[in-house]
Amino acid sequence: MIPLPAGVRVWLATGHTDMRKGFPSLALRVQEILHRDPLGGHLFCFRGRRGNLLKVIWHDGQGACLFTKRLERGRFIWPSPAEGVVTISSAQLGYLLSGIDWRHPQETWRPTSVG
Repeated sequence: MIPLPAGVRVWLATGHTDMRKGFPSLALRVQEILHRDPLGGHLFCFRGRRGNLLKVIWHDGQGACLFTKRLERGRFIWPSPAEGVVTISSAQLGYLLSGIDWRHPQETWRPTSVG
């Protein structure tokens, strides 16, 4: 994963998005639906209808970036449109990109006290 500068927020566009769209069209959705500045340095994530394709746009101060990830199995866990505007942490983004439920990540091992 690309290291994110401090203060960068990750926004999820709830619902589904037409995955044929490129940076200009997705940036327009950010302005019209999320009411945010797509060139402000934050990450904006979009999921396709089938749920296995994700696009992330980011303007790093030098230019526009468009990242795409397709899961071979499973789907990206996504908020419903009723949840409105959703922001997640960079750690939750890591879970999301791995296909893990970022809302309730589960530890697979917990240390036990030795006694």
